[in-house]
Amino acid sequence: MKLCMIGSRGHCGYVFESIAEVPELTLAAVSPGCGDDPSRLLAMAEHAGFHPELHQDWIAMLDKVSPDVVCIDGPFDKHAQMCVEALRRSIPVFCEKPIALTLEDLDRIREAQKNTSARIVSMVGLRYDPAFYQAANMVHAGAIGKIKLIRAQKSYKLGSRPDFYKKRETYGGTIPWVGSHALDWILYFTRDTFRSVTAVQTIEDNRGYGDLEVAALCQFVTRSGILATASIDYLRPSTASSHGDDRVRAAGTEGVIEVANGKIHLINADGEQLITPEPPDRKLFSDFILELAGGRPAIVSNEETFELTRSCLLAREAADTGKQIFF
Repeated sequence: MKLCMIGSRGHCGYVFESIAEVPELTLAAVSPGCGDDPSRLLAMAEHAGFHPELHQDWIAMLDKVSPDVVCIDGPFDKHAQMCVEALRRSIPVFCEKPIALTLEDLDRIREAQKNTSARIVSMVGLRYDPAFYQAANMVHAGAIGKIKLIRAQKSYKLGSRPDFYKKRETYGGTIPWVGSHALDWILYFTRDTFRSVTAVQTIEDNRGYGDLEVAALCQFVTRSGILATASIDYLRPSTASSHGDDRVRAAGTEGVIEVANGKIHLINADGEQLITPEPPDRKLFSDFILELAGGRPAIVSNEETFELTRSCLLAREAADTGKQIFF
């Protein structure tokens, strides 16, 4: 199997995290994607033991190499075009989230995918984080009964970021970029989809980062009536020991489960437990590739990828307009 990679703006490191688990996959070629510097991508490839061809033109690369799968991690505003071009060639896509910055572009990707059997998944790697993965499985097994309320938190350090973060048209917004993880946890834990959303956001005190929203809050109701909230911010102090502070709390008819600081806190009829999770039996990229090779189904589907992207974009619209948005 041949892999091509386009760009390295986000989380293409997921590829190198587990590519060794798929020895039949080789990194055949890379492209920086729309004029970006290829050095970071080439360095990661070399560190993993690969010496891929370098192509400046990513479309020409797809046509020349005819890969079995492509990793897309170029400019955020080019994700949709890159996904469409790959799917039109029936190439499975592993894409940075969000896969599109507008609903119109998302529809273009959907239409392209309808005409092929090629899979598309976004880089929702935090599903595979040990604590969140194990807690979700516990919820699915009935540990807290029927979920009635769920709260997710994503808090990051702002740090120093490239200029494209300063413009909505090239960044896409903090709800789709940072908030996508929080929304994905809600969808993953509940195995539900959203019915409505209200949201607020602010660019005040964003340290000169233009359009970048430094904080946002989203409130959802799922189709089965679960109440859900997502708290999203770039306000984590630079002195904090980790880049992010990620949390989920789900309250159900038979208990409450919380994930924080890499541990799981469960209270139900069996009492109170603090659980140190075990590493999951799968990783994001290899999970996707092994499914393509005929293995077990990955835990991220095409439809979940589309639904998460749509949910992020509608939540952003709700925050932009101050209106409740119905799905």
